[in-house]
Amino acid sequence: MKYAVLFEDNEEFAHMRPRYMADHLQFLADNGACINAAGPLKDAVSADPAGGIWIVEADDADQVQALVEQDPFYPTGLRKSIRILEWTRVFADGTRLI
Repeated sequence: MKYAVLFEDNEEFAHMRPRYMADHLQFLADNGACINAAGPLKDAVSADPAGGIWIVEADDADQVQALVEQDPFYPTGLRKSIRILEWTRVFADGTRLI
């Protein structure tokens, strides 16, 4: 099953991002079998950082939550909120999938 994980940044802890970025990126690489895509989000008007998104393949939401909690960013306070949503892919690469 696919999940979209939406992260909202806590700007009070933005100073923690550079310190943990290399570990975070290595974590993503190490978990590339289940984290299909990941990247930052920013406001389209102001270009201010707004959080991030992952697309994850997992058996259930608990497995996704456990993965999120293993991310080096997790204990830093950088994440203001985390939202795990089931996602059904219906269209990709110009093709209807269902």
